[in-house]
Amino acid sequence: MRARSAVGVGCALLGLLITSLTGCQNPSGAAEEEDGRRDRTASEQQVAPNRPAGYGAVFLGVDECSSFGTSSFTEVSCTSERAAARVVARHDGKVGDGPLCPGTTDFVLHISEQSRTSDEDGDGAVPQGYACMRNLTAPHPGDPGGGGGPRTIVGDCVYGSGDGEVRETSCDGKGKRKPQYKVTKSVGARADCPLSTALYVQLGGEKPVGCARPV
Repeated sequence: MRARSAVGVGCALLGLLITSLTGCQNPSGAAEEEDGRRDRTASEQQVAPNRPAGYGAVFLGVDECSSFGTSSFTEVSCTSERAAARVVARHDGKVGDGPLCPGTTDFVLHISEQSRTSDEDGDGAVPQGYACMRNLTAPHPGDPGGGGGPRTIVGDCVYGSGDGEVRETSCDGKGKRKPQYKVTKSVGARADCPLSTALYVQLGGEKPVGCARPV
């Protein structure tokens, strides 16, 4: 059975490198992500599928797997020795317009639209969308305190990066930057945070405010 391939077409700022996400957040009285937006970093890669024929009806559908590469990602069988990450959620459209990825997502693949006429095999079209990926083996930067992933969640640590912004870093202190604050709780409004809260971080989701304390 043939594998589908997805060729990287570029990622704003950092290109096609798989590294830890450094989610950027702007403060409003403390630190809060502006309009819920996040810089696209190495954990958010844009890919263009070459062959929509392969392992399933949807290119990189839920529970399908991909290999890793510096310039391309290929859909492969999850039992293949080349399999490196699994799709945990898949949505059409732009990531900013669609549902959030699960909190422990390790990285996001942005999939470019491909029409049926541009498909060299003529066997299907691929709509624009994004796949939320989870590595098959450790490390998992999307785990709480892991220092990466497309979302900041409870258990993650951040540091001040200048210009009133904070970025995510590993809580174990082994990252390039030492953690300064840790998100200990998610709530619906700032008023619901504990009195010990020193920083408010925009998380998104049903409880969009993260209450962070110094570490």
